[in-house]
Amino acid sequence: MVVVTLQREKCIGCNYCVELAPLQFQMSKKDGKSVLLHSKEKKGFHTLKSHDNTIFDACSEAQKACPVKIITTKML
Repeated sequence: MVVVTLQREKCIGCNYCVELAPLQFQMSKKDGKSVLLHSKEKKGFHTLKSHDNTIFDACSEAQKACPVKIITTKML
């Protein structure tokens, strides 16, 4: 299982996550911040739990590229 977490409020809208993992992230037209697709929000953290391990590499690259370090990716 892959667990991806986004602290959306701290997003600066650089779009790197969308470029590197477009199936998991998109930019909001409303406020220009990243959205973690199919995630659940709790206390400012948006979390996606997926049994599709193929998303790990793309999400890890998005995590590394994020200039404000608000994305975490773990393999459980």
